Amino acid sequence: MLKTVIFLLIILILGLGFYFLVFKEKETQPQLLEKPMIEETKLETSKEIAEKISIITVYDNYQVDPRLKTGWGFSCLVEADSRGLQRGLTRILFDTGADSSTLLANMEKLEINPKDIDIVVLSHIHGDHVGGLNGFLEKNRTVKLYIPASFPVSYDNKTGEVIRIGQPTKIFENIWSTGQMNTRVKEQSLVIDTKKGLVVITGCAHPGVVNIVKKAKEIFPNQDIYLVLGGFHLFGASDSELKEIINDFKKLGVQKVAPCHCSGDRTRELFKEEYHENFIDNGVGRIINI
Repeated sequence: MLKTVIFLLIILILGLGFYFLVFKEKETQPQLLEKPMIEETKLETSKEIAEKISIITVYDNYQVDPRLKTGWGFSCLVEADSRGLQRGLTRILFDTGADSSTLLANMEKLEINPKDIDIVVLSHIHGDHVGGLNGFLEKNRTVKLYIPASFPVSYDNKTGEVIRIGQPTKIFENIWSTGQMNTRVKEQSLVIDTKKGLVVITGCAHPGVVNIVKKAKEIFPNQDIYLVLGGFHLFGASDSELKEIINDFKKLGVQKVAPCHCSGDRTRELFKEEYHENFIDNGVGRIINI
């Protein structure tokens, strides 16, 4: 009788142990899976709210920040914060100005580390836009380099990855090249799709700044133009020509303008008269947050 009781107790203990080991463990498994599911939900939400764009003019012949050097040329840094897309902060340097000493000195004053830049995009072959490249590459050889397809073959070995652009091309999430626009001076511009609308960044606008804006609208036909920034290549243009271009901007729905570099003083004056508070006095040191 005693042996039977002991035997039954052993069976009971083994049974309870098996129950807690198998069945209770299964009950806890859904709780262990909840954490990744919650993180995924947060990720979906952040896609809608995390995207931010900052544009910093780091080389220009117009001055905003008196600490910085000026020079005939253009360069700006685009910072795209896409943490919601698990990409983090991506930095794109658009053009490199005429010389690396001015470019790098201004970047240092602005606390921009050349090694942190992921991509360099060159608008066209003129020296006031590519002159700072070699000196910059001495600080950072790992960047991706996007150039118009017409660039000399000598550019193919500038970095480990050189991409030649012919047609409109996606460079980064919501950031596109217009593609090489076919004029005497072949040139590409940047188009950024933001929550406020499209931001168009031009180097020198040799294909015509209105044509570039129209190209941006072709790439994103359902988007409004929030801002056009950069060199408009209009120095020396007559008032009647400038007013016609301003009228075209209005027809295209351009909300804000930030002309600099080769745009010309008179161009800036007339755009400011028309756009008032939506005119941005652009130059080296200007930071635009979108």
